[in-house]
Amino acid sequence: EMCIRDRVRMEGDALGAIRRQYAEVLSKTHLRTLLGDENRNASMIVEADGIVLDYSRQKLNAETLSELQRLVEERKIFERIEGMFRGDKINFTEGRSVLHVALRAETGDRIVVEGHDVVADVHDVLHKIEAFSKQVRSGDIKGHSGKALRNVVSIGIGGSYLGIEFVYEALRHAPQVSDRVQGRVLRFLANVDPADFYRATEGLDPEETLVIIISKTFTTAETMLNAKTVREWLLSHYRGKGVTEADQQNAVLAAHIAAVSTNLEATKSFGINTSRVFGFWDWVGGRFSVCSAVGVLPLSLVLGYETVAEFLSGARAIDRHFLQTRKLTQNIPLLLGLIGFYNNGVQGIPARAILPYSQALLRFPAHIQQLDMESNGKRVAHDGHIITDNTGVLNFGEPGTNGQHSFYQLLHQGRVVAAEFIGYARPQKAVSLEGEQVSNHDELMSNFFAQPD
Repeated sequence: EMCIRDRVRMEGDALGAIRRQYAEVLSKTHLRTLLGDENRNASMIVEADGIVLDYSRQKLNAETLSELQRLVEERKIFERIEGMFRGDKINFTEGRSVLHVALRAETGDRIVVEGHDVVADVHDVLHKIEAFSKQVRSGDIKGHSGKALRNVVSIGIGGSYLGIEFVYEALRHAPQVSDRVQGRVLRFLANVDPADFYRATEGLDPEETLVIIISKTFTTAETMLNAKTVREWLLSHYRGKGVTEADQQNAVLAAHIAAVSTNLEATKSFGINTSRVFGFWDWVGGRFSVCSAVGVLPLSLVLGYETVAEFLSGARAIDRHFLQTRKLTQNIPLLLGLIGFYNNGVQGIPARAILPYSQALLRFPAHIQQLDMESNGKRVAHDGHIITDNTGVLNFGEPGTNGQHSFYQLLHQGRVVAAEFIGYARPQKAVSLEGEQVSNHDELMSNFFAQPD
């Protein structure tokens, strides 16, 4: 307790009050007691744009929420959010803006960085991707032998892989999307382990395959070794068909490889036609790049550009909600961020389980692992001092009900782990069997509602 009092004095008003409230009251209060207050519970449900967040099972009360709002004001969080959207160079280490929000800005919006409207640049690339993807999907653009390009192998690692795979898995069975995917294949090659190459190309006809190499600098070691391996896979196949002349082999590469990169000299040297190189910018962090050409190009080729446009529209809606909602208890992204800080930084909870009760979100935990742990994996604060506290949590997760038969046992036996349950009112695909009392989705959601309690 002496340590807590010393810390409160050092940290100032709001954060000190939050720590004191937890130490003196909430740490000694069982969650069951808090959940017995129906007015409290009802006040901790917020809805925005079809998303309902219920955070009543967090160890929070009205006083803590009030102090969290004050913390937001003390630390000028809204001013910092506005600065990010404005293009301020909040990545002070590299002297860069952090503008993934510009990637889904609407035509006509303006974000000016160093005198230049970056939104116009974004839409130039989007129009180029839209045209290219529609030509590939229609068959107007074909492989070297004249076959339609039905398969896409996306080569990239980290942010050039995790976000794309998450979105692909999340959307490919959606009712309005599944017909657009028919007959098309998207594979990912990230790991330099040669087994990943064989998994990514297994059963694919090279003559029907378009390869996308994703590397901003075109120097990422694992990506470039994988790219050279796939290039040889293509050329070896065509050599077996009698394509041996250098000019013909260059034509093969031009027909079957595209890139997302800013290094036009390196992509040209690799054999990629300049018209098939799609750019992005140094204000796009890799882990936030799924809304750039990094994600838009491969996803448009397989899911259809209209699908990706809808996805960008959804991201834009949440961006606006985040920017414009000034009350903490109504701002879902800000609430989730502050609750995460409170759980780790105040309560000392070291881990967070991400538990989507949707098989379509099977790659969501891996995506969040990178977004959160790479972003918060820091040892130096913005003012240069060495950080002695934890800066983030260990993220893990698995779709329900799979996780219930895996690691929930440890959670139920008293290990305190923050948990975020994600469910859907309607399934992407419905199944109801004659003679069964409930549908498959209702069975899933029964588990979803039961487990948090």
